[in-house]
Amino acid sequence: MAPTRLVVLISGSGSNLQAIIDACERGKINGHIAAVISNKADAYGLRRAKQAGIATKVLSHKDFDSREAYDAQLMNVIDSFMPNLVVLAGFMRILTPSLVQKYVGKMLNIHPSLLPKYQGLNTHQRAIDAKDNVHGVSVHFVTEELDGGPVILQAQIPVLKDDTAETLAKRVHEQEHVIYPLVVKWFSEHRLTMEADYAVLDKKQLPAHGAHYPQ
Repeated sequence: MAPTRLVVLISGSGSNLQAIIDACERGKINGHIAAVISNKADAYGLRRAKQAGIATKVLSHKDFDSREAYDAQLMNVIDSFMPNLVVLAGFMRILTPSLVQKYVGKMLNIHPSLLPKYQGLNTHQRAIDAKDNVHGVSVHFVTEELDGGPVILQAQIPVLKDDTAETLAKRVHEQEHVIYPLVVKWFSEHRLTMEADYAVLDKKQLPAHGAHYPQ
């Protein structure tokens, strides 16, 4: 089985990128990261990539007049590395429909909530304000709906009485670093695909909320 070529898109620290780098280096993922692309030159994740010997590319959105122009060039850069899978790991850009459609079924994102709850930003504070007992994180395929593509895997954590958005985020991050490499592993083993509006794992349709970790 040929190794899966990954391109990872980041905007910040790249902690999920690091988790995927580590999983590739340990042989848990049947693949390797061909490149890391960032829209911000000072993203710490670029340093993580360079330390791992991974090619990096900065494509600043400030150099383009429109979202469409930026995404058109971003597609060219992504394609130059010939990926089988595009991984969004804290890439803080809303993608245009043309880019999403190009990589449909081959683009993953991680979102810090139990989707479909709390699409968008400030998810941890929103969970606290709603007095939720549980919160968590979801890995999903990317579609044109923001944080709305088919969910693949979720991990839940309890919301504690004295939780702040910061303490909740820290525990969610710990789960992110477990489940994101796991989903990439499934994809690399050709066990995971996307159908019209749902994810399929081991030839079985996953429920709307995806699988649960631990399974």
